[in-house]
Amino acid sequence: MRNVALAIFSHPDDIELMCAGTLSLLKDAGWEVHLATMTPGDKGSAEHTREEISAIRKAEAKASADILGAPYYCLGFDDLFVFYNEKTITKTTALIQQVKPSIVFTASPSDYMIDHEITSKIVHTACFSCGIRNIDTKELPFEPTPYLYYSDAMEGKDKLGRAIEPTLFVDITTTMPIKEKMLGKHASQRNWLLKHHKIDEYILAMKRFAEIRGNEVKVQYAEGFRQHLGHGFQQENILTDILKNHVIIK
Repeated sequence: MRNVALAIFSHPDDIELMCAGTLSLLKDAGWEVHLATMTPGDKGSAEHTREEISAIRKAEAKASADILGAPYYCLGFDDLFVFYNEKTITKTTALIQQVKPSIVFTASPSDYMIDHEITSKIVHTACFSCGIRNIDTKELPFEPTPYLYYSDAMEGKDKLGRAIEPTLFVDITTTMPIKEKMLGKHASQRNWLLKHHKIDEYILAMKRFAEIRGNEVKVQYAEGFRQHLGHGFQQENILTDILKNHVIIK
């Protein structure tokens, strides 16, 4: 098994909000970590053009990834227009074949934003497809299919407000300072949320939700996940083997 983990989410800052603490623990355990987003977050500004904010947010994402010593990739699709189609699946499959991760993290299959839900489906298919030779990616196929983990939905609920419960929790109390530092690199998003959503609690809201998840398993801070256990995917919970007592099964 290659000690490589890849997080693929929709927009810059999604990784930091949802799984950066776990990625930091993997890094501490000797794993190589890679970060990727489907889009540069090109719609996420009330003051910059798409080109300007794309450059800003990609630079912020790279600065965040640098904290983990991780490469950052942007697949270059448009914010709000992440579609499940041949182009997105092929390009995402190519990235997975290039990185050859043993573990992949992605967005919840059900969430408040359609970009997140479609990204989740694309990554699911791309993980399944990474061993297929007749997909035109220009990369070499590899097996076995990576272990796939879905992060929490935003605020832990679906678009109808129903709770989405994790099946496993990772105690990130020791890596919360890293998660906070990484999220802090996304200054443009904090400024946009202040103007667009009238929210000025960017980091505090992240910490409150991590504290809610932590309280559920009697630790200070936690991140929640569900493992993809469908046909063709590995069934063991590999995170328990790697992170030991940081992983709590509820």
